Amino acid sequence: MPTKIALLVTGSIPEPLRAEFGTYHTVYTEFLRRAHPVPGTEFVLDAYDVVEEMEYPSNAQLDGYYDAVMYTGSAASAYDDVPWINTLVAFSAHVATEKPHIKIIAICFGHQILARALGGECVPNNGIWEVGPTPLDLTDLGKRLFGVDTLNIQQMHRDHVPSVPPSFHLLASTPVSPNQGMVRFAPNTHTDTETNTDSDLDLDAVQILTLQGHPEYVAGIVRGLVTLRVAAGIMSAELGADVERRLGLGWREDGVGVLGRAVWRVLGARA
Repeated sequence: MPTKIALLVTGSIPEPLRAEFGTYHTVYTEFLRRAHPVPGTEFVLDAYDVVEEMEYPSNAQLDGYYDAVMYTGSAASAYDDVPWINTLVAFSAHVATEKPHIKIIAICFGHQILARALGGECVPNNGIWEVGPTPLDLTDLGKRLFGVDTLNIQQMHRDHVPSVPPSFHLLASTPVSPNQGMVRFAPNTHTDTETNTDSDLDLDAVQILTLQGHPEYVAGIVRGLVTLRVAAGIMSAELGADVERRLGLGWREDGVGVLGRAVWRVLGARA
């Protein structure tokens, strides 16, 4: 049976980039396809517009159809007090608490929403952008989950999660943002944080995986977003030039081969 995933679409690829890269549904489909440990394996990825339509999988679908819920990134701020974000926070808390069989994969804005929904917070990072190719400092648990000692990821944010919410375990950090990703384990598994070290934790019991960065973004998307935001005055020309410099350094791309494989591991796929 193919893995069935509900994709909560929380934003959109800007129109100038859509002709080349498609919608978020296209981007995430391609990311998951390329990352799957068994090439050609079929999966289901159904998109839900949680912004304009405020549409979600039903309880019946969560109980008997879907295996996972995945969150896209967004230009919105996860701390905004607006109906669609508040509804998303409530839905996230419900699924994480009441549907432990559902795996949750949350990217960037999704990472921030999960933190807010489960006892943490998302805040502005003093106007500091973290953009483009970025090396992460991995925890011991992060090294185990990702299977590497060093890791690079594309970034596109100036809000962040400043700490680790209750019951979560940190995976990575940077000097700009101390929480670059985290996991929470399914209930009723041997994962007590006071008695277990990272090496004792069962990676097959991960229920929630979040990442502040964008493993689904290829360099062209990052370059295009930066160009648009520099032109709009949202980012400085100096930052844009620095991102372009780093994009041109031939850095190792870990989005698909490392992070994508970890996503599929959490979803239960094996080579």
